[in-house]
Amino acid sequence: MCAASGCYNERVSSSNGRKVTILDVARAAGVSKSAVSLALRGDPGLGKRTRAAIVAEAQRLGYRQNRWARSLVQGRTGLVGVLLTDLSSDYQTEIVHGIEDAAEQVGLEVLLSHGRRDPAVLQRRLTQLGDLGVDGVVVLSAMLGPAVLARAATRQPMVVVGRVEGLPPGIGSVANHDEAGAQLAVQHLVGLGHRRIAHLTMSQRAAARARRRAYEESMVGAGLGAFVQVAPEWDGGVDQLVAAAGEQDGPTAVFASNDRGAAAVVAAALDRGLRVPEDLSVIGYDNTALAQALRPALTSVDQPRPQMGRLAMDQLAELMAGGEARHQVVEPELVVRGAVARRWGS
Repeated sequence: MCAASGCYNERVSSSNGRKVTILDVARAAGVSKSAVSLALRGDPGLGKRTRAAIVAEAQRLGYRQNRWARSLVQGRTGLVGVLLTDLSSDYQTEIVHGIEDAAEQVGLEVLLSHGRRDPAVLQRRLTQLGDLGVDGVVVLSAMLGPAVLARAATRQPMVVVGRVEGLPPGIGSVANHDEAGAQLAVQHLVGLGHRRIAHLTMSQRAAARARRRAYEESMVGAGLGAFVQVAPEWDGGVDQLVAAAGEQDGPTAVFASNDRGAAAVVAAALDRGLRVPEDLSVIGYDNTALAQALRPALTSVDQPRPQMGRLAMDQLAELMAGGEARHQVVEPELVVRGAVARRWGS
Protein backbone atom coordinates (compact mmCIF):
# COMPACT_ATOMS: atom_id res chain seq x y z
CA MET A 1 0.00 0.00 0.00
CA CYS A 2 1.34 3.43 -0.99
CA ALA A 3 -0.84 5.76 1.05
CA ALA A 4 1.88 6.85 3.47
CA SER A 5 4.16 7.91 0.62
CA GLY A 6 1.40 9.56 -1.39
CA CYS A 7 1.37 7.03 -4.24
CA TYR A 8 -2.18 7.91 -5.29
CA ASN A 9 -1.35 9.11 -8.76
CA GLU A 10 -4.60 9.34 -10.70
CA ARG A 11 -8.34 9.34 -10.22
CA VAL A 12 -10.40 6.42 -11.47
CA SER A 13 -14.11 6.14 -12.09
CA SER A 14 -16.52 4.81 -9.50
CA SER A 15 -18.89 1.94 -10.21
CA ASN A 16 -21.53 4.31 -11.61
CA GLY A 17 -19.10 5.86 -14.07
CA ARG A 18 -18.49 9.09 -12.11
CA LYS A 19 -14.99 9.96 -11.02
CA VAL A 20 -14.42 9.61 -7.29
CA THR A 21 -13.41 12.89 -5.66
CA ILE A 22 -11.76 13.81 -2.40
CA LEU A 23 -15.18 15.02 -1.18
CA ASP A 24 -16.60 11.51 -1.70
CA VAL A 25 -13.85 10.10 0.51
CA ALA A 26 -14.42 12.78 3.15
CA ARG A 27 -18.18 12.06 3.31
CA ALA A 28 -17.65 8.29 3.47
CA ALA A 29 -15.07 8.62 6.26
CA GLY A 30 -17.03 11.32 8.11
CA VAL A 31 -14.12 13.76 8.10
CA SER A 32 -13.19 17.03 6.40
CA LYS A 33 -11.59 17.42 2.99
CA SER A 34 -8.37 18.70 4.60
CA ALA A 35 -8.18 15.60 6.80
CA VAL A 36 -8.36 13.40 3.71
CA SER A 37 -5.56 15.40 2.11
CA LEU A 38 -3.39 15.01 5.21
CA ALA A 39 -4.02 11.28 5.38
CA LEU A 40 -3.27 10.55 1.73
CA ARG A 41 -0.11 12.69 1.69
CA GLY A 42 1.16 11.04 4.86
CA ASP A 43 1.47 14.41 6.60
CA PRO A 44 1.33 14.69 10.42
CA GLY A 45 -1.71 15.99 12.25
CA LEU A 46 -3.97 12.93 12.31
CA GLY A 47 -4.30 10.02 14.70
CA LYS A 48 -3.38 6.54 13.47
CA ARG A 49 -6.96 5.24 13.62
CA THR A 50 -8.36 8.24 11.74
CA ARG A 51 -5.65 7.98 9.09
CA ALA A 52 -6.25 4.25 8.68
CA ALA A 53 -10.01 4.78 8.32
CA ILE A 54 -9.54 7.43 5.64
CA VAL A 55 -7.07 5.29 3.70
CA ALA A 56 -9.47 2.33 3.88
CA GLU A 57 -12.33 4.39 2.49
CA ALA A 58 -10.14 5.80 -0.28
CA GLN A 59 -9.15 2.29 -1.34
CA ARG A 60 -12.72 1.02 -1.13
CA LEU A 61 -13.99 3.83 -3.34
CA GLY A 62 -11.08 3.57 -5.77
CA TYR A 63 -9.88 7.12 -5.21
CA ARG A 64 -6.54 8.15 -6.69
CA GLN A 65 -5.07 11.60 -6.24
CA ASN A 66 -4.27 13.44 -9.47
CA ARG A 67 -0.49 13.48 -9.79
CA TRP A 68 -0.32 16.65 -11.82
CA ALA A 69 -2.59 18.60 -9.48
CA ARG A 70 -0.45 17.44 -6.59
CA SER A 71 2.70 18.53 -8.40
CA LEU A 72 1.35 22.09 -8.66
CA VAL A 73 0.95 22.18 -4.88
CA GLN A 74 4.15 20.37 -3.91
CA GLY A 75 6.38 21.63 -6.71
CA ARG A 76 7.43 18.12 -7.70
CA THR A 77 5.97 15.09 -9.48
CA GLY A 78 7.91 12.27 -7.83
CA LEU A 79 8.95 11.13 -11.32
CA VAL A 80 12.46 10.75 -12.71
CA GLY A 81 13.03 10.37 -16.42
CA VAL A 82 15.43 7.81 -17.90
CA LEU A 83 16.49 8.38 -21.50
CA LEU A 84 18.01 5.39 -23.32
CA THR A 85 19.68 5.17 -26.69
CA ASP A 86 18.01 1.86 -27.51
CA LEU A 87 15.60 -0.39 -25.58
CA SER A 88 17.06 -3.47 -27.29
CA SER A 89 20.44 -2.97 -25.58
CA ASP A 90 21.06 -5.47 -22.76
CA TYR A 91 23.71 -3.12 -21.41
CA GLN A 92 21.24 -0.26 -21.03
CA THR A 93 18.29 -2.26 -19.73
CA GLU A 94 20.41 -3.76 -16.97
CA ILE A 95 21.45 -0.24 -15.92
CA VAL A 96 17.74 0.66 -15.85
CA HIS A 97 17.11 -2.21 -13.43
CA GLY A 98 19.58 -0.63 -11.02
CA ILE A 99 17.98 2.80 -11.47
CA GLU A 100 14.51 1.42 -10.76
CA ASP A 101 15.65 -0.41 -7.63
CA ALA A 102 17.33 2.71 -6.23
CA ALA A 103 14.39 4.95 -7.17
CA GLU A 104 11.93 2.71 -5.37
CA GLN A 105 13.99 2.89 -2.19
CA VAL A 106 13.61 6.69 -2.08
CA GLY A 107 9.96 6.78 -3.09
CA LEU A 108 10.43 7.88 -6.70
CA GLU A 109 8.95 6.43 -9.88
CA VAL A 110 10.72 5.99 -13.22
CA LEU A 111 9.50 7.14 -16.63
CA LEU A 112 11.38 5.55 -19.55
CA SER A 113 11.97 7.06 -22.98
CA HIS A 114 14.29 5.98 -25.80
CA GLY A 115 15.75 7.56 -28.88
CA ARG A 116 16.06 4.61 -31.28
CA ARG A 117 19.75 5.34 -31.86
CA ASP A 118 18.87 8.66 -33.50
CA PRO A 119 20.40 11.84 -32.00
CA ALA A 120 17.49 13.98 -33.23
CA VAL A 121 14.95 11.65 -31.61
CA LEU A 122 17.00 11.53 -28.41
CA GLN A 123 17.06 15.32 -28.23
CA ARG A 124 13.30 15.49 -28.78
CA ARG A 125 12.63 12.85 -26.12
CA LEU A 126 14.83 14.71 -23.64
CA THR A 127 12.77 17.86 -24.17
CA GLN A 128 9.55 15.89 -23.76
CA LEU A 129 10.68 14.50 -20.41
CA GLY A 130 11.23 18.06 -19.22
CA ASP A 131 7.79 19.06 -20.50
CA LEU A 132 6.25 16.25 -18.46
CA GLY A 133 7.70 17.83 -15.33
CA VAL A 134 10.08 15.08 -14.22
CA ASP A 135 12.08 16.02 -11.14
CA GLY A 136 15.35 14.80 -12.67
CA VAL A 137 16.78 12.85 -15.63
CA VAL A 138 19.29 10.03 -16.04
CA VAL A 139 20.68 9.94 -19.59
CA LEU A 140 21.99 6.60 -20.88
CA SER A 141 23.47 7.80 -24.13
CA ALA A 142 26.70 9.18 -25.53
CA MET A 143 24.93 10.53 -28.63
CA LEU A 144 23.88 13.86 -27.12
CA GLY A 145 26.43 16.65 -27.20
CA PRO A 146 27.41 18.90 -24.29
CA ALA A 147 25.32 21.84 -25.54
CA VAL A 148 22.13 19.76 -25.70
CA LEU A 149 22.75 18.34 -22.24
CA ALA A 150 23.53 21.77 -20.79
CA ARG A 151 20.24 23.23 -22.07
CA ALA A 152 18.21 20.34 -20.67
CA ALA A 153 20.02 20.54 -17.32
CA THR A 154 18.73 24.08 -16.81
CA ARG A 155 15.25 22.57 -16.38
CA GLN A 156 16.02 19.73 -13.96
CA PRO A 157 19.00 17.93 -12.37
CA MET A 158 20.77 15.46 -14.63
CA VAL A 159 23.18 12.52 -14.40
CA VAL A 160 24.76 10.88 -17.45
CA VAL A 161 25.73 7.20 -17.46
CA GLY A 162 28.62 6.72 -19.86
CA ARG A 163 31.53 8.69 -21.18
CA VAL A 164 30.74 12.13 -22.61
CA GLU A 165 33.59 14.45 -23.50
CA GLY A 166 33.20 18.05 -22.38
CA LEU A 167 30.38 17.32 -19.95
CA PRO A 168 29.04 20.69 -18.73
CA PRO A 169 29.43 21.73 -15.07
CA GLY A 170 26.57 20.78 -12.78
CA ILE A 171 25.79 17.50 -14.57
CA GLY A 172 26.78 14.34 -12.71
CA SER A 173 28.18 11.23 -14.35
CA VAL A 174 28.80 7.54 -13.77
CA ALA A 175 31.19 5.84 -16.16
CA ASN A 176 33.13 2.64 -16.59
CA HIS A 177 36.95 2.73 -16.42
CA ASP A 178 37.35 1.91 -20.11
CA GLU A 179 41.15 2.04 -20.10
CA ALA A 180 41.39 -0.50 -17.25
CA GLY A 181 39.00 -2.84 -19.06
CA ALA A 182 41.04 -2.80 -22.27
CA GLN A 183 44.21 -3.43 -20.29
CA LEU A 184 42.61 -6.47 -18.64
CA ALA A 185 41.74 -7.92 -22.05
CA VAL A 186 45.18 -7.43 -23.59
CA GLN A 187 47.01 -8.64 -20.47
CA HIS A 188 44.91 -11.80 -20.39
CA LEU A 189 45.69 -12.64 -24.02
CA VAL A 190 49.39 -11.88 -23.59
CA GLY A 191 49.41 -14.11 -20.51
CA LEU A 192 48.03 -16.96 -22.64
CA GLY A 193 50.92 -16.61 -25.07
CA HIS A 194 49.31 -14.48 -27.78
CA ARG A 195 51.60 -12.02 -29.50
CA ARG A 196 49.57 -11.04 -32.57
CA ILE A 197 46.50 -9.43 -31.06
CA ALA A 198 44.21 -7.28 -33.19
CA HIS A 199 41.54 -4.83 -32.10
CA LEU A 200 38.10 -4.24 -33.56
CA THR A 201 36.62 -0.85 -32.70
CA MET A 202 32.83 -0.61 -33.03
CA SER A 203 32.26 3.11 -32.53
CA GLN A 204 33.81 6.54 -32.83
CA ARG A 205 32.41 7.64 -29.46
CA ALA A 206 34.53 8.49 -26.42
CA ALA A 207 34.37 5.12 -24.65
CA ALA A 208 35.41 3.18 -27.76
CA ARG A 209 38.27 5.60 -28.43
CA ALA A 210 39.48 5.20 -24.84
CA ARG A 211 39.48 1.40 -25.20
CA ARG A 212 41.41 1.65 -28.44
CA ARG A 213 44.06 3.93 -26.91
CA ALA A 214 44.46 1.61 -23.93
CA TYR A 215 44.77 -1.40 -26.27
CA GLU A 216 47.55 0.30 -28.20
CA GLU A 217 49.36 1.39 -25.03
CA SER A 218 49.07 -2.11 -23.55
CA MET A 219 50.48 -3.69 -26.70
CA VAL A 220 53.41 -1.29 -26.71
CA GLY A 221 53.95 -1.88 -23.00
CA ALA A 222 54.12 -5.64 -23.63
CA GLY A 223 56.72 -5.12 -26.35
CA LEU A 224 54.23 -5.96 -29.09
CA GLY A 225 53.79 -2.54 -30.59
CA ALA A 226 54.86 -3.72 -34.01
CA PHE A 227 51.63 -5.70 -34.30
CA VAL A 228 49.17 -3.03 -33.25
CA GLN A 229 46.40 -3.71 -35.74
CA VAL A 230 43.14 -1.78 -35.53
CA ALA A 231 40.16 -2.34 -37.79
CA PRO A 232 37.08 -0.11 -37.55
CA GLU A 233 33.82 -1.99 -38.03
CA TRP A 234 32.43 0.73 -40.28
CA ASP A 235 35.25 0.05 -42.79
CA GLY A 236 34.56 -3.67 -42.98
CA GLY A 237 36.80 -4.40 -40.02
CA VAL A 238 35.34 -7.81 -39.20
CA ASP A 239 36.11 -9.21 -42.65
CA GLN A 240 39.58 -7.66 -42.59
CA LEU A 241 40.54 -9.20 -39.28
CA VAL A 242 39.09 -12.64 -39.93
CA ALA A 243 40.64 -12.83 -43.40
CA ALA A 244 44.03 -11.91 -41.92
CA ALA A 245 43.62 -14.51 -39.16
CA GLY A 246 43.52 -17.22 -41.78
CA GLU A 247 46.94 -16.23 -43.13
CA GLN A 248 50.41 -16.99 -41.86
CA ASP A 249 51.55 -14.44 -39.27
CA GLY A 250 47.98 -13.11 -39.01
CA PRO A 251 46.32 -12.32 -35.67
CA THR A 252 45.77 -15.18 -33.27
CA ALA A 253 43.39 -13.17 -31.12
CA VAL A 254 40.93 -10.28 -31.45
CA PHE A 255 39.83 -7.89 -28.72
CA ALA A 256 36.58 -6.17 -29.75
CA SER A 257 35.33 -2.97 -28.18
CA ASN A 258 31.93 -4.55 -27.43
CA ASP A 259 30.26 -7.97 -27.39
CA ARG A 260 28.33 -7.30 -30.59
CA GLY A 261 31.59 -6.91 -32.49
CA ALA A 262 33.12 -9.95 -30.81
CA ALA A 263 30.10 -12.04 -31.80
CA ALA A 264 30.48 -10.88 -35.40
CA VAL A 265 34.12 -11.99 -35.35
CA VAL A 266 33.18 -15.43 -34.02
CA ALA A 267 30.51 -15.84 -36.72
CA ALA A 268 32.82 -14.71 -39.53
CA ALA A 269 35.61 -17.00 -38.29
CA LEU A 270 33.33 -20.03 -38.24
CA ASP A 271 32.05 -19.16 -41.73
CA ARG A 272 35.67 -19.22 -42.97
CA GLY A 273 36.34 -22.60 -41.38
CA LEU A 274 38.43 -21.22 -38.52
CA ARG A 275 38.07 -22.79 -35.10
CA VAL A 276 37.29 -20.62 -32.08
CA PRO A 277 39.33 -20.54 -29.89
CA GLU A 278 41.90 -22.99 -31.34
CA ASP A 279 42.65 -20.87 -34.42
CA LEU A 280 41.38 -17.52 -33.16
CA SER A 281 40.68 -16.35 -29.62
CA VAL A 282 38.09 -13.61 -29.13
CA ILE A 283 37.38 -11.21 -26.23
CA GLY A 284 34.45 -8.82 -26.07
CA TYR A 285 33.44 -5.94 -23.84
CA ASP A 286 30.29 -5.39 -21.69
CA ASN A 287 29.60 -9.02 -20.66
CA THR A 288 26.07 -8.90 -22.04
CA ALA A 289 23.63 -11.81 -22.31
CA LEU A 290 24.96 -12.31 -25.85
CA ALA A 291 28.42 -13.15 -24.48
CA GLN A 292 26.94 -15.86 -22.28
CA ALA A 293 24.64 -17.28 -24.97
CA LEU A 294 27.28 -17.78 -27.70
CA ARG A 295 29.05 -21.11 -28.13
CA PRO A 296 31.84 -21.01 -27.34
CA ALA A 297 30.82 -18.44 -24.73
CA LEU A 298 32.69 -15.15 -24.92
CA THR A 299 35.31 -13.98 -22.51
CA SER A 300 34.26 -10.38 -21.92
CA VAL A 301 35.05 -7.32 -19.83
CA ASP A 302 32.20 -6.83 -17.38
CA GLN A 303 30.81 -3.43 -16.50
CA PRO A 304 28.81 -3.59 -13.23
CA ARG A 305 25.65 -2.32 -14.90
CA PRO A 306 23.09 -2.58 -12.06
CA GLN A 307 25.61 -0.91 -9.75
CA MET A 308 26.09 1.89 -12.29
CA GLY A 309 22.32 2.40 -12.38
CA ARG A 310 22.06 2.55 -8.60
CA LEU A 311 24.94 5.02 -8.38
CA ALA A 312 23.34 7.23 -11.02
CA MET A 313 19.97 7.25 -9.23
CA ASP A 314 21.57 7.91 -5.84
CA GLN A 315 23.52 10.82 -7.29
CA LEU A 316 20.43 12.20 -9.02
CA ALA A 317 18.53 12.11 -5.71
CA GLU A 318 21.38 14.09 -4.14
CA LEU A 319 21.23 16.68 -6.94
CA MET A 320 17.46 16.96 -6.55
CA ALA A 321 18.03 17.71 -2.86
CA GLY A 322 20.49 20.50 -3.69
CA GLY A 323 23.74 18.52 -3.70
CA GLU A 324 26.68 18.96 -6.05
CA ALA A 325 27.42 16.97 -9.19
CA ARG A 326 30.04 14.24 -8.97
CA HIS A 327 31.88 12.13 -11.54
CA GLN A 328 32.04 8.50 -10.45
CA VAL A 329 34.10 5.81 -12.17
CA VAL A 330 33.46 2.09 -11.65
CA GLU A 331 36.06 -0.60 -12.16
CA PRO A 332 35.43 -3.42 -14.67
CA GLU A 333 36.33 -7.10 -14.30
CA LEU A 334 37.30 -9.73 -16.86
CA VAL A 335 34.92 -12.71 -17.02
CA VAL A 336 36.80 -15.65 -18.58
CA ARG A 337 34.87 -18.14 -20.70
CA GLY A 338 35.49 -20.48 -23.60
CA ALA A 339 36.31 -18.29 -26.60
CA VAL A 340 39.97 -17.86 -25.62
CA ALA A 341 42.74 -20.46 -25.55
CA ARG A 342 46.42 -20.65 -24.80
CA ARG A 343 48.69 -20.09 -27.77
CA TRP A 344 51.84 -22.14 -27.94
CA GLY A 345 54.85 -20.86 -29.87
CA SER A 346 52.99 -17.87 -31.27
